[in-house]
Amino acid sequence: MVPLAAEAAQAEDPTLERSFRGHKDAVSAVVFNSNMKQLISGSLDNTVMVWNFKPQLRAYRFTGHKAAVHSVAFSPTNDLIASGSKDRTVRLWLPSVEGKSSVIKAHNGTIRTVAFSRDGRKLLTGSDDKTLKVWGLPGGRFECALAGHTNWVRSAEFSPDSRMAVSGSDDKTVRLWDITSHRMVHNFCDHNGFVNSVKFHPDGTCVASAGSDNVIKVWDTRSKSLVQHYDAHAGSVNSLSFHPSGNFLLSSSNDGTLKVWDLREGQLFYTLHGHEGATLAAAFSPAGDYFASGGADQQVMCWRTNFDRQLLDYTLATTVCERDAPPSRRESRAAPLPTRQSTTPV
Repeated sequence: MVPLAAEAAQAEDPTLERSFRGHKDAVSAVVFNSNMKQLISGSLDNTVMVWNFKPQLRAYRFTGHKAAVHSVAFSPTNDLIASGSKDRTVRLWLPSVEGKSSVIKAHNGTIRTVAFSRDGRKLLTGSDDKTLKVWGLPGGRFECALAGHTNWVRSAEFSPDSRMAVSGSDDKTVRLWDITSHRMVHNFCDHNGFVNSVKFHPDGTCVASAGSDNVIKVWDTRSKSLVQHYDAHAGSVNSLSFHPSGNFLLSSSNDGTLKVWDLREGQLFYTLHGHEGATLAAAFSPAGDYFASGGADQQVMCWRTNFDRQLLDYTLATTVCERDAPPSRRESRAAPLPTRQSTTPV
């Protein structure tokens, strides 16, 4: 067995692999194509761009939205991109040079979040009209509305088994919903600002939330209790993304940084500087070996994770957490996540 210190030395820091330029305004959302041949971004310049990783292939610029694009998602099972816009529509795009799309007139306000279910058969949208809506795919059939928020809905996502959804709102709440009954099952009210991002843990037993109060919170969906709290950034936290292992959480912020949090140790792992100005979006790739970020500087960046290579058989040593650590690294320490035995939320 390799000693902890040796394992720590083997771990590598994240590296910036590529930077993409082409948007004419801030990049609000990023997501990977599940086949890892493309990276998709949405922007306040009203466009969706598809960046091909093969150097000989040019980027595709999709035009059609008449206002800012706030969210993009890629179907886990189908070759399909969803985008949500200030123009109150959702567009479903094929990720090819033609840029063909269909339109769903989805809400009565800006659409700030779109998310596919894991089986690709449903789409979840959230809007400034204070509602979430579920749409059946293919075809974009309206299935149900989830009402209860008292202000804009900024973020929403299905649980891994698609039985539940989580949402975050400017009403400062994080809400859990039962998709079958269309009813809210719990309301977390501990944030002191707008909730900009909510995500389910890959095993479905926890949700993470973050927002304008600069903090990240992790909640147990079974006990409905707060299990971790991080005083995360020096500015509003704009997005979150779980590593598929469930061991790490990625965050982006108006303070211009990306941060990686080790959920097993309950502390900050890396602080990354790449963008000039606010970092608005960040997402891990489906396998976790890469992550992407988008910023107010109009750039899309693709990073190689590197540090996840030792996940299978090592326990994190304290020396890993100290690498390139700012003096404040240990100010945001939380309890490790509880051991998970069940993969079905209650």
